[in-house]
Amino acid sequence: MLELNGKDRSPSPEFSPFALTNEGLTALPVYKAAGDTALDFGGLLDDPVKLHEDLASGCGGQLWPAGMVLAKHMLRYHRDKLQHARILELGAGGGIVSLAVAKGVRPNSPLYMTDQPEMESLMKHNITLNALDGKVLPKILNWGEPLSADIVDFKPDTILAADCVYFEPAFPLLMQTLKDLLALCPSTTVYFCFMKRRRADMQFIKVAKKALQVTEVVDEDRAVFSRQGLFLYTFSSRK
Repeated sequence: MLELNGKDRSPSPEFSPFALTNEGLTALPVYKAAGDTALDFGGLLDDPVKLHEDLASGCGGQLWPAGMVLAKHMLRYHRDKLQHARILELGAGGGIVSLAVAKGVRPNSPLYMTDQPEMESLMKHNITLNALDGKVLPKILNWGEPLSADIVDFKPDTILAADCVYFEPAFPLLMQTLKDLLALCPSTTVYFCFMKRRRADMQFIKVAKKALQVTEVVDEDRAVFSRQGLFLYTFSSRK
């Protein structure tokens, strides 16, 4: 996490994030002491993810609700088609989404888990904790900066981003990185989940809709997580 991501529409009631205008909509999670958590996402994983949470390097070291929603969605709906995908996670923090997908999907290509340098140690720790060395690769990716040569060569076609809408000054940097990644592979899909905490958060979605194809995602839990101020979209290049 950067500290400065063929069916009918869901039958749950329509819920527009733009209708939420209370600046104090959602309280931040209570910070907790460093420790380990095991998660199987309601039985979707036979081998639970072990996640070490540690705020020593920033709030990205904590488990956030959007990561839980995105990881569960990918395991429930995309397990089969991701096996041959080239997957990269933005703003991974401790890496819950990458770790869950790597364990549940077992993609043929190594999965790239990316964040700022401050998160590198925690990413590496959690990869080793789950015996995923070589299957998940920790990478530094500072939003807004040119993509590294290895990421350009990798040409990811699936981008995962949970709770990357967090700090408004970083929005243009995040958008530039999304555009750069989409330019590498025109068929790339970005799975983007975030929690709306303030009105400014929705400005990012408004900007995204001007530049990209933005679609709200069908999920059987949508009625539940939308009440918590959580939203799930896909981004793709305009045809």
